[in-house]
Amino acid sequence: MTAARPCLAPAPAGGVLLRLAVVAGARRSGADGLFDGALRVRLVAPAVEGKANEALLAWLAAELGLPRRAVVLAQGPTARRKTVAIDAPLAQVQDWLERTLARRSA
Repeated sequence: MTAARPCLAPAPAGGVLLRLAVVAGARRSGADGLFDGALRVRLVAPAVEGKANEALLAWLAAELGLPRRAVVLAQGPTARRKTVAIDAPLAQVQDWLERTLARRSA
């Protein structure tokens, strides 16, 4: 975990681990701030047959400007709490997170 953002941690094999608290079936998809050490993400997709997981990974890849294959669900396929492995430099993900949280609070 990074000191500034406990939801981010360097991955042992390289890249970044991002802890998420996911709310499926929302009115809109997007980041909704920090919640209990995780980034809360709301998704329009329902939590049925992996649709929310796929929507989450596609949304996150698009937000970070990465190919979909660079974002993988590492933990929590059926839980609201998930960990996503991101094949990108920690600084890139930190910058994105800071911009996202700043937009949310503005």
